[in-house]
Amino acid sequence: MSCNKLCVQAMSNTCITTRALREQIHTRHSHCLRRHCRLIPRQQSGGLSKNTSCRIFLEDTNRSCATVRRWMSSSPLPRQGGGVVNIFDRQAKRKQKNRAALAEDAATYDYLRDEVASHVVDRVADVTRYFSAALDVGCGRGHVAKVMSGDLIGSLYQCDMAEQALLTSSSVPGDVPTHRLVADEEFLPFSNNTFDLAVSSLSLHWVNDLPKALSEVARVLKPDSPLVGAMFAGDTLFELRSALQLTELEREGGFAPHISPFVQLQDLGGLLNAAGYSLTTIDVDEVQVNYPTMFELMADLRGMGESNCAWNRPSFIKRSTLNAAAALYQEMYRREGEEGVPATFQILYFIGWKPHVSQAQPVKRGSATASLKDLSSTNTTT
Repeated sequence: MSCNKLCVQAMSNTCITTRALREQIHTRHSHCLRRHCRLIPRQQSGGLSKNTSCRIFLEDTNRSCATVRRWMSSSPLPRQGGGVVNIFDRQAKRKQKNRAALAEDAATYDYLRDEVASHVVDRVADVTRYFSAALDVGCGRGHVAKVMSGDLIGSLYQCDMAEQALLTSSSVPGDVPTHRLVADEEFLPFSNNTFDLAVSSLSLHWVNDLPKALSEVARVLKPDSPLVGAMFAGDTLFELRSALQLTELEREGGFAPHISPFVQLQDLGGLLNAAGYSLTTIDVDEVQVNYPTMFELMADLRGMGESNCAWNRPSFIKRSTLNAAAALYQEMYRREGEEGVPATFQILYFIGWKPHVSQAQPVKRGSATASLKDLSSTNTTT
């Protein structure tokens, strides 16, 4: 049972006390095996709005400037009718990422993104193929480009909706051409069958229409080309979520969604298949980072540009509630003999290939020439 369900159950069932909730949550997560890391255009279509009045300056490998159109897929207000559920305020997320990129100590908060990007590039290197043109969707400050090798790709196109992040993004080491473009993940301004490779590292968890974003990446990929990516998953920051919810439930009689929702492991495979990918591979990793207190964790999330941007996020939280949540966080999750408190980041790594006739296909049903019941009668050799 997830932390959210436990807290909702507490609101509807008065016989479950806050102390019992703490014990249930602590028991659930204490049995989890975790890895500990000391990382202290296509034309405009329906539902898309085009803003041509803004002038965005991007730097390419020659540090020249260019004027481009910004395409945004989310409305300024959440949709109330049918269509795609609009969970995140994309304009607020763009401002958060720009603010984080403009900070003087922005590189201080790159430790987690750099770590995940290195694993993404490791998975690209496992594919024994040279990619002449690669696309980095939601590149941020160029975390993938930092560790990408010129032996793997011929050129790299970086896309992000935050222009300031692009201005400070890294290029691929060596003479690999790197091009930068302000674009939304849900609407990529490239022609069909353009790229041999697409990567995305810790960006797609802020997308409102994830199936459309995955389909857009599949559209711009050439047949038999992979998408290699990573995104935060369901148990990310469960400690912070639990501490805040339990404290608000006890002090204020209810709780607000301070942590954004994340995709679940069991759902990602279906989303990739529905977007048209084949030969999908998904694996999960959990990284724990130690912080002195809950407040340092929250400061780092802000420095990463990972603050909550859900439409229903609360506008404020009482200081007394924060102090109580920090004390509860330490009481529930601090390990004996260790300093600080842990924060868990659950990462989903995935690979999906755009279909091609040359790829391995399942055989026809009923085409087998031997029965499994005959295996016991076959001769075996030792």
